[in-house]
Amino acid sequence: MTDRTTLEALLAPIAAGRATARLDGNRASIVVDVTGLGTDAQAALERDIRAALGDLPGIDEVRVLRTSERMERRLIAVASGKGGVGKSTVSANLAIALHKAGRRVGLVDADVYGPSQPKLMGVEGTRPQARDKVLLPVATPFGVPMLSMGQLVDPGKALAWRGPMASGALGQLIDGDWAGAGVDTLVIDLPPGTGDVQLTMVQKHKPAGAVIVSTPQDLSLIDAERAIDLFAKVGVPIIGIVENMSGYACPHCGETSDPFGQGGAEAAAGRLGVPFLGRVPLSIAVRRASDAGQPPAAGNGPEAAAFVGLAAQVSAWLDAKG
Repeated sequence: MTDRTTLEALLAPIAAGRATARLDGNRASIVVDVTGLGTDAQAALERDIRAALGDLPGIDEVRVLRTSERMERRLIAVASGKGGVGKSTVSANLAIALHKAGRRVGLVDADVYGPSQPKLMGVEGTRPQARDKVLLPVATPFGVPMLSMGQLVDPGKALAWRGPMASGALGQLIDGDWAGAGVDTLVIDLPPGTGDVQLTMVQKHKPAGAVIVSTPQDLSLIDAERAIDLFAKVGVPIIGIVENMSGYACPHCGETSDPFGQGGAEAAAGRLGVPFLGRVPLSIAVRRASDAGQPPAAGNGPEAAAFVGLAAQVSAWLDAKG
């Protein structure tokens, strides 16, 4: 049988990122973005697609749907009130877990001052191409295309930018050719805090909802509440709070300790009236996998479980919103 991955691999050299595939039983539906193409070029592209997919096992019908409108995208902002709480790790693993659950997900590393997603997603040193001044998302080994400012600057170089420059760069990442990459849901790894970049993003690009990441300790929760207040002021719903670094299991003796406290984020969620999405433990295995560009959610080990649960709740929230 032919799966969607095989279809999109066949389409890639033909449609140059313009086509996405869907499978419904023995029917293949190909959505082609024909923006900027003349009538003859559109017809030629459709003929090439039909010729390439004509004799695939298990495919009895190929439908080619042309559209000149960019696919509507929903943005999920992953935010924190302060740095060092593991927001980028949560973002990467959430995106991968959503993809594994069947969502058409992309990842934007909007932390313009400290981009870490290229390393986390195993694509350090890979630079995005552009078509008609629009950035083309970079493929990752985990099926989640991404764009990051870390892919556009030399490694180790500081971005000495004021707010408007950083906000403009963020706009380029979010306005990349996500339709051509088959993406309808973007996970946005925001910079920590509640400054210019965050404010511009939520006002201009209007996320569908926000996931707030905090550690259990009181100082992190104070800052997390500020992040929640920012989203509330501009009318962005809070999907829920994630308690990261929640409990540490010693790899030698197995005893669990709580260096950052316990249950603080859950208590804050109850006090603020927002959902609690679960805990992610402090784990040396998660740290090692992340440093190696192999996010735990990509595998099936015990470290993946917390992220799978988080993705299930976010996915259910998206479905409820319609």
